[in-house]
Amino acid sequence: METRPILYIGNKNYSSWSLRAWLGLRVAGIDFEEKLIPLYSEEWHAKAEVVSPSKKVPALFDGRKTIWEALSILEYFADSRPDAMLWPLDLDVRAIARSVSLEMHGGFGAIRSNMPMNLRKTLPGRGRSEIVEKEIARICEILKTCRTQFGQGGDFLFGHFSIADAMFAPVVTRFKTYDVSLDPIGNAYMETILGLPEMVEWYRDAMAEEWVVAGGELPDA
Repeated sequence: METRPILYIGNKNYSSWSLRAWLGLRVAGIDFEEKLIPLYSEEWHAKAEVVSPSKKVPALFDGRKTIWEALSILEYFADSRPDAMLWPLDLDVRAIARSVSLEMHGGFGAIRSNMPMNLRKTLPGRGRSEIVEKEIARICEILKTCRTQFGQGGDFLFGHFSIADAMFAPVVTRFKTYDVSLDPIGNAYMETILGLPEMVEWYRDAMAEEWVVAGGELPDA
C-alpha cells in the first residue's frame, strides 16, 4: 500500500511558502495529508526541527524521505508525476517558467519586508516605498509578458496552471491585502488566482484559524 505523503505547513493566514507548495499540489490533483504547525508557537519550537532539516515549512515526508523548500517539493512532483503538468511541455517555455519562478523565489525582498502576508487584514497603501513600487512594476511586467507571450491557451501565466502560478500566488494575496492595482492584464490574473476553488478554501481556513501572532503580522513565512 502506497504511503500518503504528509505536507507540513504553517498558518494559512501568514505562511506564503506553505501556500506555494499546498496550492501547487492541490491544483495538480496530487493527494497528500496536511499537517499545520502554528508558526513560532510552543508547538512550532517543539516540532519544526523534527519535520524539516531547515526548521522551516513547508516540508514534505513521503514515508521514506523529507523534501523541504516549496519549489523543491513542486519540482519533485513535476519530475515524478509528469501527468500533473506542473511545468509547460515546451522546453523553451519551461525555461522561462523556471526563470520567473526562481526570480520570485529569490527576489522581491522589499515587498516581503514591507507587505507581509496577512489574509485577515486590509491595509491599503501601507508599505509603498520607492523600492516596493519598483518591485511591483517588475511583477506587473512579468505577468504581462507571460500572459501575452505564453498564456493564450488558458487563464494562467503559461496557459494552464503551473508551478509559476503557485510561486506568484502569495504576492497576489499581498496585493489584495494592501490594495495594489495593476494594469488590466495583471488585475485579471489576480482575479484568476483568487478565484481558484483551492484559493477560496485556503482563505476560508485562514479566517477560521484561532492562533494569531501578537500584532497580527509575521515576516515572510
